[in-house]
Amino acid sequence: MGRRSDHTASELRALLINRGHELMAEKGFAKFSGREAARRAGYSVGTIYNVFGGLDGYLIAINSQTFRLWSAWLEAALAKATNDPASRIEALVRAYFEFAETNRNTWMAIYDHRIDRSIEIPPEDTLAREALTGIVDREVSLTLGFGDSGEGRRLVRSLIATVHGHCSLWLTGSYALMQEEDPADQALARVLEILASHA
Repeated sequence: MGRRSDHTASELRALLINRGHELMAEKGFAKFSGREAARRAGYSVGTIYNVFGGLDGYLIAINSQTFRLWSAWLEAALAKATNDPASRIEALVRAYFEFAETNRNTWMAIYDHRIDRSIEIPPEDTLAREALTGIVDREVSLTLGFGDSGEGRRLVRSLIATVHGHCSLWLTGSYALMQEEDPADQALARVLEILASHA
């Protein structure tokens, strides 16, 4: 069993997040165990409470790690896209689906975890979550020339909800039950229609 003195505070936090993220990817949210994650890190479950203030705080940190990986995935897809706005929007939508499919358990854990509203999300976790939306903000602004306007932010969040809805229904199998195919293509079509109407 490890001791907190074996690692600095930042090292211990990173170790627990990494082991928890690995376990989440393996087991999924429903079968996730903080005790098992701590054991894999070589510590007791009490260490999670000492470091993160509780299981909710720990799950927030694990999910924020998924957001960081997701942002990096989107940026990598955009790096391969041309400068054509439609090409970049398509790269974003398809990368959204690809990340969710490749990282199904950790992606779904973001939405399976119901955050206790009384818990204050640490700044580093807030930044990790906002970075993802910031990528979409940037690309939509480049496409439509909105700049940093309230109208642009509201539109981006609506577009994300559109893509997310298609993706979530697809991963849970509900899309197939509706006898619909190509959810990514349909999500992209809706996004392009909305952008065209705002151009």
